[in-house]
Amino acid sequence: MTFVRDLLVVLALALAWAGPLSPAVAAEPLARVRAQVAQVPLLRGEFRQEKQVAGFRNPLRSSGRFLLARDKGVVWTTLAPFPSETVITQDRILSRQRDGSRRVEVDGRQQPGLRSINAMMFALMSGDTKALTTAFDVKEETGDGKGWRMTLSPRSRQLAQAFTSVRLAGDRYVRDVELREANGDVTRLHFEAMTETPATLTRDEAARFD
Repeated sequence: MTFVRDLLVVLALALAWAGPLSPAVAAEPLARVRAQVAQVPLLRGEFRQEKQVAGFRNPLRSSGRFLLARDKGVVWTTLAPFPSETVITQDRILSRQRDGSRRVEVDGRQQPGLRSINAMMFALMSGDTKALTTAFDVKEETGDGKGWRMTLSPRSRQLAQAFTSVRLAGDRYVRDVELREANGDVTRLHFEAMTETPATLTRDEAARFD
C-alpha cells in the first residue's frame, strides 16, 4: 500500500478505538511545539517516501507533491515511479491513475467517519498536537534546539496491533514522518519545498477536489 493508504488505515483504527482525552496528554511540554508549527489553511510541497518491507533488502521508493487545504482535504500526487493521485475529502477518498481513470476508494455515505479521518490526516501532516492527542499519546523528544521531535503512540491495544509508533520531526512545518507498523514494515516520509502561497487554490487545484 502507499503511504497515504497506510496512514488512512492507522487513522481509521485510531478513530474507531480512541478513548476520551486524558488530562495528562494535553500537558505543557507540547506547548513549545504548538508555538512553532504553522497552522495554515493551505500548504503545498513535495515529498519523498521510502518504505522498508520486513524481509526485503531494498526499500520501495516514491516521490511527488502534495496539497493540503483545510476546508477541502488533501491531494497526494505521486510522480515516480508511477504517476497516480489520491484525493481525500470530507465525502470520499478518490484515486486517479495515469490513464485518467478514477476509482472511489471510500464513499462517505458508507463511511460516516471519513470527515474525522480527513481532519486527522491534516492534523498529522501539519503537526496539530491538540488534534493528535485525541487518538495518540504524544511525547516530545529532546532536540537540538533548532526544531522539534515527537513520538505518537497508540492509546489502545487494538490500535497497537496495527502499528507501534509514528514519529514526527520539523520546525515551522512537519519535515519528517516515520510510521512503524506492528508487522515490522517501516515507512519514512520527508517533506520539502513547502509554501503557503498563493493563499488561495488555483482553478486547477480546486478542480482536483471535484
